[in-house]
Amino acid sequence: MSALPPRLPFSLPDRFPFRVPRSHKGQVAFALAVVYVVWGSTYLAVHLSLESFPPLLLSGMRNLFAGIGLFALAARRQPVWPTMAEVRNAAIVGTLLVGLSSGMLAYGMRTVETGTAAVMVATVPLFATIIAALTGRRIAKGEWVAVGLGLAGIVLLNHGNQGSGATAGSVAILCGAIFWSGGAHLASRLKLPSDLFVSTALQIGLGGSISTIVALLSGERLTSLGWVPAFSFVYLMLIGTMAAYVAYGFLIRHTSPIIASSCMYVNPVVAVLLGALLLGEAITRWTVIATVVILVSVGLSFWFERRRRGLA
Repeated sequence: MSALPPRLPFSLPDRFPFRVPRSHKGQVAFALAVVYVVWGSTYLAVHLSLESFPPLLLSGMRNLFAGIGLFALAARRQPVWPTMAEVRNAAIVGTLLVGLSSGMLAYGMRTVETGTAAVMVATVPLFATIIAALTGRRIAKGEWVAVGLGLAGIVLLNHGNQGSGATAGSVAILCGAIFWSGGAHLASRLKLPSDLFVSTALQIGLGGSISTIVALLSGERLTSLGWVPAFSFVYLMLIGTMAAYVAYGFLIRHTSPIIASSCMYVNPVVAVLLGALLLGEAITRWTVIATVVILVSVGLSFWFERRRRGLA
């Protein structure tokens, strides 16, 4: 008896004009679209939120509240509750993916420009490949070429950028990329709660609580709040965290960490386009060239992943 194809853990009302795809390939494509577009827009949302929020407190509260919200939704669905070992594993993954990765990113963005931060975060697939190689997976030459091509596209995307962040901030963001890669790798290896909502809620909730505690201990406080930063914070919490992390968790479970992390190639492109549309930033010929190079690299990642699975 064949197993049923995995499904995204949410559905839309019958009268809603858009329906989540039912096929496995359709659901993977939908989840990729969510993480590509939504996480690409979070750089703009973070930029707007930082007008009122201190960086570490922004990262912590966004993930903590999102985790609580997802846990409440999961409880209403009467899921299979996790074992203590699964909760421990979710805490480990969440500490890397949210507590350390997002926290280091927020710390670095105090001195590093948003565009530069997006470029450095795009090194995640490179670190994912290196971690996979260190843990014994054979990496084909073509996969290395795809990763290198994507990183070259990121460099082209940042061509001509005269701004430079502080060394400590740049190192912090690169460390955040390493932590994210490690968390994504462990998420595909450790036994996590079977319910995706519960698993995601525990990961981002526990990780967010760590960032919030560190922010409060370091003296960060929210002293005033404008309506634009408030709206941006709500968007980051509901869409950028709750919805996108569920989609990313689905990809981690049903594709490879390298494919799931391919969003790091596309997110900077989305960030640049939104900056041009909403902030009036110019799109140069280097932006167009980089967009083509990045999308080609993502296509190669898919092709080599399908080929590897076919030979397995």
